[in-house]
Amino acid sequence: RAGIWKPRTKPGMFEGNGEQALPWLVEVKRTTGLAVATEVANAKHVEAALNYGVDLLWIGARTTSNPFSVQEVAEAIGGADVTVLVKNPMNADVELWNGAVERLAKCGVKRLGLIHRGFSYFGHSTYRNPPMWHMIFDMRSRFPEMMMICDPSHICGCRPLLLGIAQQAADLCFDGIMIESHIDPDKAWSDASQQV
Repeated sequence: RAGIWKPRTKPGMFEGNGEQALPWLVEVKRTTGLAVATEVANAKHVEAALNYGVDLLWIGARTTSNPFSVQEVAEAIGGADVTVLVKNPMNADVELWNGAVERLAKCGVKRLGLIHRGFSYFGHSTYRNPPMWHMIFDMRSRFPEMMMICDPSHICGCRPLLLGIAQQAADLCFDGIMIESHIDPDKAWSDASQQV
């Protein structure tokens, strides 16, 4: 998994290397045999990622929150033979999450899954994005057969809490976890405190 395009809260923060980094993913796929994935937020991202043979696309939390953006991405993907995962929106709104899944399905995306990355919270919390597990149960009741991955990195925001959230996800029968990693975590250009 690689953030070719990284939506950042403020301008001037590292926003990924853009399309020039897609050949790097191709090389990773060629040398390791691993499937590769990246986040897409608009039709241009989708077109470029599909042209380079990216195996899996995901819709980020900021994009999921905007039905216009989700519709644009859904139409760009259309019936392409690619798996698409949808992160929950930043705010605790299951209807937005549900709507994003429905938009993609209506545009012909056959292989859909969900990513739980926690929800923004006003006030004090142990976690960067509290998990609010009850929201997951609601989505599971709507899409019981859909694959669901947990993203402890974004829930926790720091290394020491990762194991506990990953274990909770396993206990709740998630299909997998997404953990951010880096060859030298403390020197990562983005979210260094949550990298392993």
